[in-house]
Amino acid sequence: MIQRRLLPEILRGLDRQAAVVLLGPRQVGKTTLALMVAEGRPSLYLDLERVADRAKLADAEYFLGGHADELVILDEVQRVPALFETLRGLIDQGRRTGRGRGRVLLLGSASLELLHQSSESLAGRVTLLELSPLDVLETAESHRDIRSLWLRGGFPESTLAGDDRESLNWRRDFVTTYLERDIPQLGPRIPAETLRRFWTMLAHSQGTVLNLSRLASGLGVSGQTVGRYTDLLVDLLLVRRLQPLHRNLGKRLVKSPKVFVRDSGIVHALLGLEGLDDLLGHPVVGPSWEGFVIETLIGLAPDPTHASFYRTAGGAEIDLVLELPSQETWAIEVKLGLSPKVSRGFHNARADLDPDRSFIVYGGAERIPLTRGVEGISLRELAQELRGLDPTAPNPGREPHRGPPSPR
Repeated sequence: MIQRRLLPEILRGLDRQAAVVLLGPRQVGKTTLALMVAEGRPSLYLDLERVADRAKLADAEYFLGGHADELVILDEVQRVPALFETLRGLIDQGRRTGRGRGRVLLLGSASLELLHQSSESLAGRVTLLELSPLDVLETAESHRDIRSLWLRGGFPESTLAGDDRESLNWRRDFVTTYLERDIPQLGPRIPAETLRRFWTMLAHSQGTVLNLSRLASGLGVSGQTVGRYTDLLVDLLLVRRLQPLHRNLGKRLVKSPKVFVRDSGIVHALLGLEGLDDLLGHPVVGPSWEGFVIETLIGLAPDPTHASFYRTAGGAEIDLVLELPSQETWAIEVKLGLSPKVSRGFHNARADLDPDRSFIVYGGAERIPLTRGVEGISLRELAQELRGLDPTAPNPGREPHRGPPSPR
């Protein structure tokens, strides 16, 4: 069984707080991870998509009160939003009786409702965590493994499928299930075929600046409607809007977000790409690799809310800017090939931002100096660097690391 790197963080969260909310798209492994947590303590697991389990909570205060000495795990908790008020009362009662930590583990696949409910009802009582699909530190030890993970994406059943055809079939079924069952359960009445077309258009537009009017024209709907579709897929943790960096630099900056389908395997399934040769011969190959790298690094960054991109009207551009708790800024460019080069746009953007460290993530395995302050680095090695950072120990007085000296 693959050991998920988020497991220790869940355990620490339960040691610190009364409740942990674990967000993640369906089929990403939340339930498996929660049951691993349950193995180490008395626990009660309820799947709120099952009618029988929801029925047990008809009188939630009475039922859950009988399990005060157990960790209560509630799966797909967004299905019963009224529970949050009850949970707050039980948590506060537990605090008064000396049982104020590790009471509840909540799992959900729709972030907006959960974030709203938890922030309103469980403020000061909850730790929020997001479980992403499998990444290069959990499952990919070699260059070949990374290419396979990029092709298939990180949903465990897709990643671990017996062959590429089986993996693609799983992802196609995943997309269909979301469109025909999961999304309608959340309430939005959107024709499945319309949303499939929109999702596919986003896959074709992977890594581009979000242009609502162009997408609306392609679908024959209004820009406002396309905005709602985008909000929905973002809320379901299937699409990321990467915001532009805003600084007062006296430059004309791009102000619209970039849009990415978050899992590379879903991108390839929407576009019908089965094998690596299909992917390498498709126009989406570069943007797909960029999205795969960016999603991996954001997932490993100590504070993923401080991730952005930088682009000016004059062509200066950085694919990913990470502002870290240590007060350092990292500038990251993504290249697919084996011979990374510093582009003029990246050079000019570094002059604008003066980042502490600068990297070009490329398809090779060696770490190489490129120009002064810029390193070529593999995705796995940069992921390991990010994973090794201590987000709880900012040190703004430290001398910034500017990278290796320029080669002679």
